[in-house]
Formats: sequence, structure tokens, C-alpha cells
Amino acid sequence: MAHQAIPSGRISAPAQALQSLSAGLLAVERLAIMGFMFLLTGLILLNVVTRYSGVPIYWVDESAVYSVVWLTFIGASAMTRLRLDFAVSMLTERLSERGRTAAKVIATAMVVTFGLSLAAMCWLWMDPVGIARAGFDARAFAGETFNFLYTERTQTLNWPTWVLYLILPIFAVSMIIHGLANLVEDIGLVPPAAIRGFVLSDVDGVN
Repeated sequence: MAHQAIPSGRISAPAQALQSLSAGLLAVERLAIMGFMFLLTGLILLNVVTRYSGVPIYWVDESAVYSVVWLTFIGASAMTRLRLDFAVSMLTERLSERGRTAAKVIATAMVVTFGLSLAAMCWLWMDPVGIARAGFDARAFAGETFNFLYTERTQTLNWPTWVLYLILPIFAVSMIIHGLANLVEDIGLVPPAAIRGFVLSDVDGVN
């Protein structure tokens, strides 16, 4: 469906600001995706070389796993803004143009709702207020709440696991921002923004 031009007087300034915020976040995510892909490739090559040479590095496997996890969540966030998520069109393709627009708005609103729910879950799980009340003492916090998130460490890297789990609230916030940017476009507050830095080879597959 071709998007109609929106008169400049009807364009919402907050919606434009949200669109710009999403664009800036998407640019950062693009760099992060490239960085993690480069890191993952390097870790795999390092693992192959060291294993064949008989001196394997024990922490490489775990590093590669967490790199894939971060890459996956960051990529999923970018795909939200690029509208490359899965869509079932068996029903919507039979609707009128107005019905398809309404279905699109509802689907986008559900993405935002999921992001808000995930953010709330992360808040309850990580309990920043509780750990601050405990004086950032992980053991005292665990003893009071039986939440051992801040006392656990990874097996080989020996990093605090909560640092690696930060990708979950980051993903939740970025999904909310991208979802809201898509939503203001879907309801017509601003025209769709041109996505820069990403080559979409199949435009028909974009929701």
C-alpha cells in the first residue's frame, strides 16, 4: 500500500523525536551487530587454531556462546524496526485496506506490549532498588531475597552473570522504542522513515 503524504502541520513533534531516537538506536545496533559478528568469527577461528595446535583455550567456547546470545538479541531488536519479523497474512490479505491497516496497528501494539512486559519482568528479576538498598552487597541481597543473580559467576570467564544478562533489559527497552516508532508510522502521525545502513533485499517481505 502506498503511503499518502502527511501535511506538515499534522506531523507530531513527539512522534518525530521518537522516530529520530529509533534511528539513532538502530545505527548503534548496526555497529554492535557488525562488532559481534567480527568477534564471533575471531573466536571461532581462534578456537579452531588452538585446538588443532594442541593448546585449546578453555574460555573461548563460553565467550562464543555469549557473543551469539548478545548478537541474537541485538539483531532481533533491529529486525523489529526493519519490520522483518514473521507475519501470517492468510487472514489479513482477505481484509479491506482499512482492515489491514487496523491489523497492522494491533500487531505493532502487541510488540510494544511484549517489550513493556519483558521490561517489567527484568525490573522485578534484577531488582535494582533491592540491591541498592542492600548497599550493593550481593551476599546480603541474596540472603534477604533468595535472589542469587548478583552472586553467580560464569564457569570459565568468571564474569558476573548479571553483566551478561543485561542484554535482556537492553533488548526490552530497544524493542519498546522501535515498536513505538513503528506504531506512530502505522497510525499516520509521521511518514515512514527511510532506513539507512541496511539493505533490504526483499521489500515484499517487510511488514
